[in-house]
Amino acid sequence: MLLADRVSVAYGKNRPVLRDVSVAPVKGRILAVTGASGAGKTTLLMTLAGMLRPLAGTVTVHGVALRGRDHAVEQGIILVPQHNGLAPTLTAAENVQVALLAAGASAADARRLSAEALAAVGLEAQGDQLVEELSGGQQQRAAIARGLALRGEILIADEVTSELDAANRQNVLRLLRSEAERGVAVVFATHDPQAAAACDEQLHLVDGYTATPPR
Repeated sequence: MLLADRVSVAYGKNRPVLRDVSVAPVKGRILAVTGASGAGKTTLLMTLAGMLRPLAGTVTVHGVALRGRDHAVEQGIILVPQHNGLAPTLTAAENVQVALLAAGASAADARRLSAEALAAVGLEAQGDQLVEELSGGQQQRAAIARGLALRGEILIADEVTSELDAANRQNVLRLLRSEAERGVAVVFATHDPQAAAACDEQLHLVDGYTATPPR
């Protein structure tokens, strides 16, 4: 399915920030990517999502080299980025609907799926609010709703619980588990040990290398 094989990634001519990392997310399971700030978590997720090209090693999806973000989208790789990636001058519902329409949904289905996804993250009352009017935690949940509504084969979620209170954090973890239960391979970067403990597997990064997770 999705495989990163001995991947190294650098920004420009700088030394690599990710070195010789291999990972193969599994359908039906949640992989936690953990590590301190600057360990390479976001870099790894952006590479798996086709946003960054490896300096060395390969990323393949269904046995074919990943050619970029457009190719990743075609292959059902959904990305929920750390800083939400929402259009601030659109409403929460419009942000979800635009993504669904771009993926080929009808207008009616886009409205329905958007409403369902926003309700799942507790934002049913905020659908008509502009994103710029939402709190940081609400924006984060709107981005999660967009990712869930797209119903991909692989869900890559970067620090999506970082701004949430305990109740909403548990709800998001439950939703990620539901995605795994329907056969999605979930990759979830987090610095929260409790959130990582709720996942099936863990890839721990230290200074861009794979390391043994702390006990």
